[in-house]
Amino acid sequence: MRNNHGYMSTPPSTSAQTPERTRQQRIEALQRANGIRTERARLKECLKNGEAHIAQVLEEPPEYLHTAKVFDLIMAVPKFGRVKTARILERCRVSPSKTVIGLTPRQRRELVEHLKG
Repeated sequence: MRNNHGYMSTPPSTSAQTPERTRQQRIEALQRANGIRTERARLKECLKNGEAHIAQVLEEPPEYLHTAKVFDLIMAVPKFGRVKTARILERCRVSPSKTVIGLTPRQRRELVEHLKG
């Protein structure tokens, strides 16, 4: 197919669209998301109060943490600000945008070793 300038043009791509969610599906998704946010907030509070330890959380993360950013979790620990957290992640070669479930076994092991001390 040629366009007005005589060049070949590619036909418009057709991308598969996801089907619309029903009202009930949207409500259920919102409830799941709210539950996850509540659990994460509870855990961050426990980390802050010393009732939970970041190394243990990263060794065996609960399912609600799988998509959480490692950076945000470490930041919830007392005495860990942006700079210290960024340094630890850099030392362990972990991107600041990495999620808990996305950690490789090596990254997880090195992070746990650094955070236990």
